[in-house]
Amino acid sequence: MLPTATIGPYTLPNPLIVAPMAGVTDRPFRLLCRRLGAGLAVSEMVIADSRLWHTRKSQTRLNHEGEPEPRSVQIAGGDPEMLADAARQNAEFGAQIIDINMGCPAKKVCNKAAGSALMKDEALVRDILTAVVQAVDVPVTLKMRTGWDRDHRNAPLIARMAEDAGIQALAVHGRTRADKYEGEAEYDTIAEVKSRVRIPVFANGDITTPEQARDVLAHTGADGLLIGRGAQGRPWIFREILHFLETGEHLPAAPLDEVEQILTGHLAELHRFYGETMGVRIARKHVGWYLQAHDPDKRFRQRFNAIEDAREQQDRIEQYFDDLRNGEVFAA
Repeated sequence: MLPTATIGPYTLPNPLIVAPMAGVTDRPFRLLCRRLGAGLAVSEMVIADSRLWHTRKSQTRLNHEGEPEPRSVQIAGGDPEMLADAARQNAEFGAQIIDINMGCPAKKVCNKAAGSALMKDEALVRDILTAVVQAVDVPVTLKMRTGWDRDHRNAPLIARMAEDAGIQALAVHGRTRADKYEGEAEYDTIAEVKSRVRIPVFANGDITTPEQARDVLAHTGADGLLIGRGAQGRPWIFREILHFLETGEHLPAAPLDEVEQILTGHLAELHRFYGETMGVRIARKHVGWYLQAHDPDKRFRQRFNAIEDAREQQDRIEQYFDDLRNGEVFAA
């Protein structure tokens, strides 16, 4: 039985959410994951300082045209007033949920007292949560880690603080800031967070198979799951997990023809969204993820990464799948 996932006034179609990932969860990827079963897709983080929003990168991150409701936008920063202003402006742009980033472990984020670095300063966390909640009429959610390091797992304390401030839902990644993405996620702290609050809690970290999804839900009692790296190159993971949670059975593996159709469609959307120059560059990492299982020696991907033309990228992918169907390893 699937849990019912709600965020404020919104009841999600299902409890599987695309975790926000910088440089990954752009509009083309969010729309693709929603089409393949995700109940919600959170945007890449938008830096709180609106003076920097004139850049091309920020403009693409603020673009939510054609996205199904509810639209969730993640903001990142370390200044309460600036984050409150960013929340207000994004709500005016059409965000229906504002998510605060206290989960990113990247040095360039943490060195600016943002992301998971904020968890070290609980007084500042309280000020940020209060300021953002009071700034907007839409639900505000919080994504965080289990703590700063393994000796300071303060997520349960911050969860209570968040609930008191009016945060509508929490997402907890089962690693500390110090863990980055190394080792295995732990879910005991997420279970403790769930036991401490009445608002919805979503578990995150190392969810790459339907069995892991089932086990994490059972262990934590979470109301749903955030899936990040497990969806890179496998956006159909959402429908696979949904089917398994609903029936206890596995869907057959995605047929090669469908994988090709999804990949070429994704490439076309990237080229359209970013323009040819940027679209070609951004497509390379996605192709690398899609083809991990088919191109173990990376020979095709190395050649693909040298392509500078959008039409040639599409042609090479089509030829590559033709060669796979014919039993050849890669297209030279």
